[in-house]
Amino acid sequence: MRLQCEVEVLSRLLPTCGLRGRGRAARALLSLGRPPGAAGAGIYLMVCTARDRGGARCSRTWSGSSRASWRRERPRCGCGSPRWICASARVSQQEANVINLKTFLSAVRLAHQGNDTGVLPLSPLVPAKNSDVEKPKTKMIITSRRDYPLTKSFPFSLEHLQTSYCKLARIDSRVLCLKKLRKLDLSHNHIKQLPATLGDLVCLQELDLHDNHLEAFSGALCSSGLQKSLQLLDLSQNQIQALPLEFCQLRGLVQLRLDDNALLRLPCRIGQLSRLRFLSAARNKLPFLPWDFRNLSLENLDLFGNPFEQPNPLVPNIQLKIPLTLLECAARATVNHRIPYGCHLLPSHLCKDLEVAKTCRCGSACLSSFIQITVTMNLHHVAHTVVLVDNMGGTDAPVLCYFCSLHCYSQFLDRHLQSHA
Repeated sequence: MRLQCEVEVLSRLLPTCGLRGRGRAARALLSLGRPPGAAGAGIYLMVCTARDRGGARCSRTWSGSSRASWRRERPRCGCGSPRWICASARVSQQEANVINLKTFLSAVRLAHQGNDTGVLPLSPLVPAKNSDVEKPKTKMIITSRRDYPLTKSFPFSLEHLQTSYCKLARIDSRVLCLKKLRKLDLSHNHIKQLPATLGDLVCLQELDLHDNHLEAFSGALCSSGLQKSLQLLDLSQNQIQALPLEFCQLRGLVQLRLDDNALLRLPCRIGQLSRLRFLSAARNKLPFLPWDFRNLSLENLDLFGNPFEQPNPLVPNIQLKIPLTLLECAARATVNHRIPYGCHLLPSHLCKDLEVAKTCRCGSACLSSFIQITVTMNLHHVAHTVVLVDNMGGTDAPVLCYFCSLHCYSQFLDRHLQSHA
């Protein structure tokens, strides 16, 4: 029975001498068994490290539920006092399968109790291989195509992988098997499309895709395991024109970079990104911001270089249908009264329409019957630090505003004219 873990070797005499009692953890291989060719010998626990691959054997074992330790009594030292060596082995879920850990601890307990050794999963106590005691590689940085591995697999223990300037046209399927990845940097490549299996990297916190050839960001990725894990997303210097409606399901996002794309609009429900603190969408083609943008609470905002339109509340875009259609009335009632709905109750296209329902300034919902205008909003209302919107030193931007009826629009117009009188 073998177990890979980290081991600390401690001396019980150090505290009596006023010295620190804790050592430095080392990568090790624990083995429970007998020496080769010694069928009748006792059972030993052997620890092998990179410095001592031959291993040190220990008897008298003891085990606990989440912590395994052993100790060995050595011959008395010159001062006549007994000397004890205590070692503790910590194993996290990322280092070993939970079932393997429980099996190992159970075997150690049975061996200590003197149970029938014939049923114990014993291993021959032989020196460890280099691969058994080497610390797992957690970081790999590749910045040229010639250094990119073509035949070798990536270490499954990787948590940080950077493959930049490698002229990759797609994401390597071997990368999609690295389930422990927390940071993935694929910047400065030629990637045009993202595979749906990228969402299987449920531990991924940072994804850097800037300076590629992306034209879209898949809605399937927004509905995957990245919803909770992804905190930083860099899509700058690509060719994206619009983000999907599902993009606002990435509720864990803290930092979002969209600079130097061809964005014509931002997601209409962007205000649902409640944890977002840093947003950069400079040098795009945004004519205005969605009304939900006012619900953001940012620390830093950069919208420089967008061709924002000049707001004019007196020139509305009227899409009102009088009288309202039955579909419009039912949709408004569903949203206003928060009636549960889903694809099991309604056609999928109706569900999508309800998800993008517009909100009037009075709080009522409207679907396809509305009045639309653009109004000015000072970006300091949503961000502590604002990069100037233009070279004129302004921090105002146009925001879409909707009205569910002529009555709501006329009330707004009266207040607007009075404020400018």
